Amino acid sequence: MPDDTRAFLVGLFDAAVAAADPAEALKDHLPEKPAGKTVVIGAGKGAAQLAAAFEEAWGAPAEGVVVTRYGYAAPCRGLKVIEAAHPVPDAAGEAATREVFAALEGLTEDDLVVALITGGGSALLAAPPEGLTLADEVALNEALLASGAPISAMNAVRKQVSRVKGGRLAAAAAPARVVTLVVSDVPGDDPAQVASGPTVPSATGRAEAMAAIRTYGIDLPERLQAFLRDAPEDAPAPDGPAFARNAVHVIASAARSLEAAQARAEAQGVPAVILSDAVEGEAREVAKVHAALAREVASRDRPFARPVVILSGGETTVTLRGKGGRGGRNSEFLLSLAMALEGCAGIAALAADTDGIDGSEDNAGAFADGDTVAAMRAAGIDPAEALGANDAWGAFDAAGLLFVPGPTGTNVNDFRAIWVR
Repeated sequence: MPDDTRAFLVGLFDAAVAAADPAEALKDHLPEKPAGKTVVIGAGKGAAQLAAAFEEAWGAPAEGVVVTRYGYAAPCRGLKVIEAAHPVPDAAGEAATREVFAALEGLTEDDLVVALITGGGSALLAAPPEGLTLADEVALNEALLASGAPISAMNAVRKQVSRVKGGRLAAAAAPARVVTLVVSDVPGDDPAQVASGPTVPSATGRAEAMAAIRTYGIDLPERLQAFLRDAPEDAPAPDGPAFARNAVHVIASAARSLEAAQARAEAQGVPAVILSDAVEGEAREVAKVHAALAREVASRDRPFARPVVILSGGETTVTLRGKGGRGGRNSEFLLSLAMALEGCAGIAALAADTDGIDGSEDNAGAFADGDTVAAMRAAGIDPAEALGANDAWGAFDAAGLLFVPGPTGTNVNDFRAIWVR
């Protein structure tokens, strides 16, 4: 892929990420300072950067704990930052969650809790309920990640198998007021879905969890299924008294980031359209639809005229066919797209996760065009075999087409740009 093509696509990604910059996003959403103390808690792949930005903007003493992924820490003055595992929880996450709960002990009505929540917080806040262990929570996450179920279905299950998710963390802060500031990485920007809503209760209960398990064939161990059947209570309802004074604000989202990328393209003289900020579905199948649309534009100038950049966001899923593959949903999307666009001239694409990491490796995503499949074969890779093995990373690595910007400090989920010239 030519360097100027890569540079154009990367510029769109950079604009999308900049629109979700924590320091900018926080400015218009700071709560009033309390009569008592300010306690900050947080979790997610962008939580440490959000905490540092909050300290700078708050300008008053604050204490508390935020949990982020290994390698994603940022320096904070008074707040403690703890790193833990993602996407499967570990003992460090369990210990960090105990510290988060400890920070909420003994609060009064005069105190304020600011919850900084970004994508990835669900795995980072590990708190199995009584009767279950961290190993059970690991098994739960592994089963959910392998299922190909949408994030809403996964969260319906997670919220019923936790002491922290589904609003339980906010309930632990009562009677203090809790203000939750959310960087949304979920389709539709429902704050109760981001990080499984530790401080934002939702209406889903065990019935919805069991329905999700049946609908998506989620292979849960019998021990976890028995817990769901016999659990003493659902996650707390939104109308509970513990949440009466609380507030929730989505401060950054995929929609705003896509609009920023659209503006960047048009400032460079290239029209851009946004398909949706809430695309869901199996990554390889979603890619086929995007490829068909790009080919239609390239050959018939419909439904959009060339040149045009086709933008979309959301959260696709990957159903694992086995073990040993490397990559993530954006790389898998792009490998399927490259196969569908083989030999098509004048089409180039970038698919990447806005947090800078796509799945199991260090890349955010990859680049592709009509020559990508040929480049993979020249490097000794069969693209179809790689896709079948969920090893998109290996295929793009062999072709020299990985996109590796490093952690971005924010997370508004998938970013896809297809440039048809």
